[in-house]
Parts: sequence; C-alpha cells; structure tokens
Amino acid sequence: MPNAQTSHRLSDAQIQSYWEDGFLCPIPAISAQQCADWRAQLEAIEGDWLDNGLPRALNVYKRVNAHIVMPLAYEIAAHSAILDVVEGILGPDVLLYSTEFLIKEPRTKHVVTMHQDLAYWGLGEIDGILTAWLALSPATPQSGCMDFVKGSHKSPIIPHEDSFDELNLLSRGQEIKVDVAQEDKSSGALATGEISLHHGLMIHGSGANTSDDRRIGVVMRFLSPHVKKPNNAPDYGVPMRGNCDTGNFTLCDAPKGLFHPEDLLLYEEIRTEQAKVMMAGAEGKAEMYR
Repeated sequence: MPNAQTSHRLSDAQIQSYWEDGFLCPIPAISAQQCADWRAQLEAIEGDWLDNGLPRALNVYKRVNAHIVMPLAYEIAAHSAILDVVEGILGPDVLLYSTEFLIKEPRTKHVVTMHQDLAYWGLGEIDGILTAWLALSPATPQSGCMDFVKGSHKSPIIPHEDSFDELNLLSRGQEIKVDVAQEDKSSGALATGEISLHHGLMIHGSGANTSDDRRIGVVMRFLSPHVKKPNNAPDYGVPMRGNCDTGNFTLCDAPKGLFHPEDLLLYEEIRTEQAKVMMAGAEGKAEMYR
C-alpha cells in the first residue's frame, strides 16, 4: 500500500489555480535525498537490464506502464506526498493509470511537441484525469522542461498531426495543428523533488536538453475510477486510494518483482488493449514505442 508520510495536501488557492490555469507548479514534494536514491535505483536497472534478454527493449518498459513491471515506478507513484497532491484535484478515489520514466539525455535534440494528452487516450474530454510530473533531476529551460499554454484546458481536443519523427519522444510524434507563440508559453521548470500537475486537455510540450545532465522525469497519470471509457473498451488501473472498484477498469496489483514473468504477461495484455485506442488511425509505424 502507499506509504504514510507528512501531508502535502493542496491549499484551496492551489486547487483554484489548477482549475483556472490547467496546470500547477512547482509543488515541493520529495526530498533531494529520496530523489537521489530513486535515480540511483533507476540507473542501476538501466545498467543491469539493458541487454538482459527482456521480451522488449528496456526503453519500452520505462516509457509505457512502467508501474506494471518495475516496483520502483510503483513505489514513486504510491508515495503519499504525491497522492496527497493528486487527491486535492481528483478527490478521495484515485487510480493509477500509467507511469513512465521520460528521460532526455544530455546535449541531445529530442523534443516533445505541443500536444494534448487526451487526444489519443480514448477517454473523451474529461476532467477526471491528470498528469503528475516529478523531477528526479533539474527540469530547466536548458534541460528541456515543459511549457504550458495557460487556460488551454478549457478548449476541446484540437486536431493533431502525426510525424513519427525519431527526435520526437511522443508515441506518434503528434503535434497540434495550431501554432503556439513563445509569449503564450508558461515555463514548467522544476527543481529536483518538485512536481507539476496538468490537465489532460492542457496544451504542453518541451524542448531539447542542452545541459550536461540527464533530464529525468517520472510521469504519472492518475484518474478517478468513476470515469467511464466510451464504448466500455477494456482498460486497466492500479488502486491507490479510496474506492476504486467501480467496474469501469480492470484493477491490477503492485508488481510482484522486477520484470516478473506474470507481470510481463499482464503488461502485454494491457499494452495490446491500450494500443488499439492510442494508435488508432496511425499510418506507417503504428506501434506504441519500440
């Protein structure tokens, strides 16, 4: 179960700011020492498992539903400091929907183009999902922190174009078909241990990492278990708080171990179902991270 620590609950003013702007940051959450420990664990996994005979490339597991096969990802998402913040927006019932380690190596050209998360998730235009983004290393304009378009969550889903550009870290290289002026972007810079929250309809993206350190983010998507997926399409989540047994999602447990065989089978089941939605209509390289 998620661990018990000092409360990090949002104030009424912070909650109001989230709903008005569509994002909230920076939010102090995790100690520098804890982040250093998590980073060391992640980099040890990278060293031990890069060429260790996994069914898929290690990067795939880091980028898609890491919490299903990596206890470290579950541990981070289950930290009470993060869940306290999330509960302030979603309410007492919280389901973990996805987790990924989003890393930009130093002095590389990889970017995340401006997009809306909900454009491809098959959940519709809902308020009951958010992204919590934890910095395990500094996320600055130099290292490629996120930029947000304040208030853009109040608009519907905007048409996107797929590029499948090798330098684009998104699954389809997707980008909104609207030019965003630099002056309309708000920086989401974070110090190590700080988190940001953003709405599923928020227009956001990030530039390249021109710094000398890895930019390591832990991207966690939480949703209300009361959300109903259109057409009752199968989907999955891990209960974090409250009553998640609503029948809207198949509930999963914490991973049994690092890349445990049973978890790897569940991972493939989830990936197959989610890819049917996330990659629908894609042409060419229609696979969700390779």
